[in-house]
Formats: sequence, C-alpha cells, structure tokens
Amino acid sequence: MHTAVRLLLPVIALMLSACASHDADGPGQAPATLRVATYNTSLYDDADGGVVRRLQAGDPGARKIAAVLQQVRPDLVLLNEFDYDPAGEAADLFQRDYLAQPQPGGGAALYYPYRYFAVVNTGVPSGLDLDRNGTVGGDGRDRGNDAWGYGLHPGQYGMLVLSKYPIDAGQVRTFQRLRWAAMPGARRPLDPTTGKPWHDDAVWEQLRLSSKSHWDVPVRTPGGTVHFLVSHPTPPVFDGPEDRNGARNADEIRLWREYLSHGNAAWLCDDAGRCGGLPADARFVIAGDLNNDPVDGDGHHDAIVELLEHPRVLRMATPRSEGGSQKARAYAEQGLARRGAGEHVTGDFGPRAGAMRLDYVLPSTGFELRGSGVFWPRSDDPAAAIADGSDHHLVWVDLAL
Repeated sequence: MHTAVRLLLPVIALMLSACASHDADGPGQAPATLRVATYNTSLYDDADGGVVRRLQAGDPGARKIAAVLQQVRPDLVLLNEFDYDPAGEAADLFQRDYLAQPQPGGGAALYYPYRYFAVVNTGVPSGLDLDRNGTVGGDGRDRGNDAWGYGLHPGQYGMLVLSKYPIDAGQVRTFQRLRWAAMPGARRPLDPTTGKPWHDDAVWEQLRLSSKSHWDVPVRTPGGTVHFLVSHPTPPVFDGPEDRNGARNADEIRLWREYLSHGNAAWLCDDAGRCGGLPADARFVIAGDLNNDPVDGDGHHDAIVELLEHPRVLRMATPRSEGGSQKARAYAEQGLARRGAGEHVTGDFGPRAGAMRLDYVLPSTGFELRGSGVFWPRSDDPAAAIADGSDHHLVWVDLAL
C-alpha cells in the first residue's frame, strides 16, 4: 500500500452509515449519488509544523472548516492548502479532533476511512535562481521564490484527499516532477524588455510544471472506479511583466486537458515512469482551486474555458450560492464590478480582487448530475457563522452512480 494512503481504525467504517445521507437505492427511490467536493481550507502555516501545533491547540478556523464539511457531508473531497507532513499527523488530528467531533454550527460527526496525501513541490528548494534576483535561496520570500513551488517550508499549501470509499493505491499517479519543458508548446515565459526567454535554457530544462502536484487518485465507488483528478495551480500573480506565474497557471490547467486527450502521449510521464493520459473509457472528476476565473482576474482565461469546454467534461449548470451573489453585488456597489455572474463566485479575495470563481468540481461525461452548489450562505443566514474559515468556499456536486 502506498505510504500516503491511510486506512483509519476499522471501527470507523462501521459508523459510516450515520453519514450516508446521499445514498438511496431501495425500491422506488432515486439512484444512489456520489457527492464530490473541493475546499481550499487555508489550513497552512508559514512555520514548518505550524498547522500540527495549531490543530493540537484547538484551531478556531479548523473547527469552522470541519463544521462546513459536517454540513455538506461529501463522500469524496479534496482539501487544498492543507500543509503536508510526512507522518500525516495533521490529517490524523483533523479527523480525530475536528471531523469526528460535532462542531458548533456543523452536523454529526464525520468519518473518512480512506485518505491520500503525498509530497508536493511547494517549499522544496530547487537549488536554482528561479526569480533571477542573483542569489539562490535565502530567507523568507527569497527562499520561497526559488523553491520548485512557492512556499516557506516543504509541504506548505499541500493537498489532502478524503474518501468514504477505497482508494486504489497501486494505481495512483502523481506528476510532481513532470518538467514544464516536456509539454509540447509550453508557454515559456519571456522577458518583455528583450523578447528572450525569462529563464535560461539550463534552468528551463529543469523547471517543474506543477506548483504543488497533479494527482490521479482512483476511487472504487459503488458505481465503479472514479478517477479523482486533483491539483492546485499557482496563482497567476506575484510575478512581473514576464508573467511567469500566469503562464505556469495556464499550463498547469492545460495538463488536465492533455491528460484527457492523449492516452498515448509519450511525454506525459508520471513520477513512477508510467507515460500516457487517461483511458478514453475512464470516468473522472476534476477538482481543485484552479486559480483562474473564466472572465475575471489576471489569469489566462482561455486555459480554464478550454478545460470547461473539453469534450470529455460534462456540460452542466454552474454551482452557485446566494452568499456569493450578495458579496459580488456589494463589491459592485463599491465600484468593483466584475463581468462574471455573482452567484458563481467561490471566494472573497478582498477589496482589490473582489469575488471570483476559482474553485471547480468538473465531472466527466457519462455521469448524470443530481445537484450542485457552493457553500456560501447569505450574511443573514445563521450558517454564515461557519463559512468564513477560509477565503474560499466549498464547492460540491451530486452525481448519480
């Protein structure tokens, strides 16, 4: 078994029936559903081990995150910005002391017997001068900028998959070390003052594409195997006119398009050396904070639009919320108008950026959509008290199995 896949105490599996509110397969009932979600939890810390210490102390933000999960009760969920530690201590603490304990404003205890986590690129030193400031590494942001993915310590802004159904550990694929230059037609950043590549050839040939990682996590659901395709591309900001983060964000999103389109791609090799994309008959759900709004913000919008319009991605109504719509209207009244529909936004990023749609759950064709939403209640709803644990909001879809 992959060391990052954990089966919790067997007794937990006996308690799952208390949370199986989405399953209905008796006579005359609707087909059972699979609820899939993504949630950027903001459970990161600038200090190595800081999230573990916060969870040990009883973190208020983590309690709100757990309360939201207890309310929505997804069967399969990706948590972005959940700091990675090799022993999985943070994940253990979050399950035992938060999800398994009824939280204020939440619901009944929630149990996930299966999980997946693995190393990510954030905070891992590259040994290269990636920001071209004349030094390698250093302190604070200088060190983070020269990591394979921006981070102040290895594992910051990591990812965690929680599942009520078994994970096929032997078939998990990770693309942490895939080189950016390996992608045909990669958007190599250019120095606008010279028109030449921002990174010299020696650096460019070593750069990793994924700022965290890209994972294909096969989950054995009652309706068959579902490939959970999860990632967290870099924000397309915090760079300069060379737009290196914008270009990277676009190609990180493009990686999933390539993965769906080219089953025999010789360049598309995972960390175990297996090459090629997803078989044409495989069902999947893409999930994550993709840091790209279809029409607003600084990203290359074509990247996310082309993923939304991929022939293998289900055409469906966009998840929505009343709280997001309310927040978008409030920003518009302050002069920060956006082109996107307010009810579709998934996060509030302050008075300069406003509210945008950055978080996605995209099922494959072959699924039937039963429902969807963004957990973002109106400000006068009592549930709003638990919705501010992160600047992002949980997005969910219900799929017929």
